[in-house]
Amino acid sequence: MAHFVLEVGVEEMPARFLSSLDQELHDLFTLQLREAGLGVATIGTASTPRRLVVDIAGVAPLQRTEEIVVSGPPARIAMDASGQPTKAGLGFAKSQNVTFDQIYVESTEKGDYLALKKVVGGRPAAEILAEVCARVLPSLTFPKKMQWIGKDCTFGRPVRWIMAMLDDHVVPFSFAGLTSANKTRGHRVMGPGPFTVPHADRYAAILSEQGYVTLDRTLRKAVIQTGGDRLAAEAGGRVEWSPLLLDQVADLVETPRPILGRFHEKFLDLPAEVLLTSMETHQKSFGLRGPDGRLLPCFLTAANIESREPGLVRKGWERVLRARLEDARFFWEADCAATFQGWLDKLDKVVFIGPLGTMGEKTRRLEKLAASLASRIEPQLAGDMARAGRLSKADLVSEMVYEFDDLQGKMGGIYARRKGESETVAQALSEQYLPAGQDSPLPLSVAGAILSLADKLDNLTGCFGLGMIPTGAADPYALRRSALGVIRILLELGRSMDLQVLLAEAQAGYTGVAWKISPTESVDKLMDFFGQRLRAYWAGQGIETLVLDAAMAAGFADIVDTWRRVQALAHFSREADFEASVLTFKRAANIIRKQAEQELSGLVREDLFEAEQENAFWQNLIRVEPVWAKQALEGKYADMLAQLRELRPVVDAFFDRVMVMCDDPALRTNRLNLLFRLVSALGGVADFGKFQV
Repeated sequence: MAHFVLEVGVEEMPARFLSSLDQELHDLFTLQLREAGLGVATIGTASTPRRLVVDIAGVAPLQRTEEIVVSGPPARIAMDASGQPTKAGLGFAKSQNVTFDQIYVESTEKGDYLALKKVVGGRPAAEILAEVCARVLPSLTFPKKMQWIGKDCTFGRPVRWIMAMLDDHVVPFSFAGLTSANKTRGHRVMGPGPFTVPHADRYAAILSEQGYVTLDRTLRKAVIQTGGDRLAAEAGGRVEWSPLLLDQVADLVETPRPILGRFHEKFLDLPAEVLLTSMETHQKSFGLRGPDGRLLPCFLTAANIESREPGLVRKGWERVLRARLEDARFFWEADCAATFQGWLDKLDKVVFIGPLGTMGEKTRRLEKLAASLASRIEPQLAGDMARAGRLSKADLVSEMVYEFDDLQGKMGGIYARRKGESETVAQALSEQYLPAGQDSPLPLSVAGAILSLADKLDNLTGCFGLGMIPTGAADPYALRRSALGVIRILLELGRSMDLQVLLAEAQAGYTGVAWKISPTESVDKLMDFFGQRLRAYWAGQGIETLVLDAAMAAGFADIVDTWRRVQALAHFSREADFEASVLTFKRAANIIRKQAEQELSGLVREDLFEAEQENAFWQNLIRVEPVWAKQALEGKYADMLAQLRELRPVVDAFFDRVMVMCDDPALRTNRLNLLFRLVSALGGVADFGKFQV
């Protein structure tokens, strides 16, 4: 088995491109090689700022072969009466590169046709790999592409060399005006190269030993962490590791060398959030904390070179960070002298979203909406939540947030504490933008959850009212993320609230807006939107689509209650008698659905019972109905579904012995009402008609 390595050398690629490119290269090569019929053992990918690498082990020498039948023209056209080939028959043989005596006649439903059995495949691996490389590289996706040799070639960054080796042979193909070769390049300064790669097995060693490049991202991260922890311990502290930042830093360097820098202790007067943001966001550096948990006047960064003068490199990093911290200190002092009222006055001149008015108007809406939500969730917080709603966007016009926009909300909480607001208000302000995504943490406090909920509901109803509804990948106002945030917060709070009522209240908070969609229609569209988000969110947790459809068909305005029903139904669907139960109650649901035009009251007359099975069904149903009602109020849906095991035998007997759609109108209506009572009771849990069994 052979070993293949492809390296595409580029000018420095942004770190945010690399991890997705690794996955895309793996997926595309896997798909293309499978379709081409070339067997391989493993496909690995790696990347650094200057290279994309595909490493394939266990490459089969030849493409897989298979026998196929190629159909030709009808025999009546391709052969004359004596069986000799006509021009059509000879032409078919010539097109397949065979002699006519290798062709036979095949009988089909449409008649007799010429046919040929051929063995296809068996091409050398090098040919297949060359074709796959030439197809995959132009198809890679990037957030942004560059042109450097005209519009015919675009890539994330200009391509400077291509190495493609199958064992000790070059796999020849062309891309971006370059032809593949057996040469690689190393670190731009420490081992620029080029270096000849005599065999694919030698590639990694040459790159490491001569090029001074650490190809494995995991190893680069380990070098940064190990060296960083050692330097931090020498300084008497520990590194404030951020996994996301560590991933980013590891993709900024090819030869990571941890460096410990220092800054003046006067900057420790700044809030920790400001210091960490200055270090992490702008300098891609990590903070250090001492044994007491307080930040130390130190930072850790990773250089991309083994310098002969490390002190000079350190001073350069320190100089740049000091300038950032001086700016932050100036902004901090200016903001400490300002007042919330002054900021609120400025918000009246800051536009929220075009027709939706100013940020000042938004905070007045949040003042009312947050207080209203608090009255439902934690009534004692209503006053604080009104204040938090009004102050929620004040920090947007502060000097600090204007310069460091990553700190919005966080600085609001810090300033609130400093300016004498309650801890509840401060906590709400600092957590108002959480969660920021599917994996983002939720607000830790109820106050933060309430304010975040109010903010997201206001955004959603305002944008939908203007017709700004996400389509495809276009979601400029992050409404999908807002909806997911609402879902996660409501589930975390565990309080039963009607989402449709909350949306209508948020919509009513707007005044004087020329809506493109009426408020009622807007709320209806939002409910559909939330339904889609709920399905996607719960499907991502392993809930089957049919279970979600059945549970949500009973309504999903109360998200917490819906989740209880989904969980109960998912558990019930794994029981041994699930299919039998579904068939029974789905039959009842389908009968009632077909009678949609007939008004059914649910009133059942015992004097119209003709069969013993009718009475047995009725007696069991009226026994179970109050139990179900109590269990539904308590959210004990698993217990409700367990009752179906007792009820199913009498329902089955009813269907076996009783003709529901009989000729007598009175009997028919009475029997339909009996089924209607059953379906109505079950309809609060799920629509069994949605199951396909």
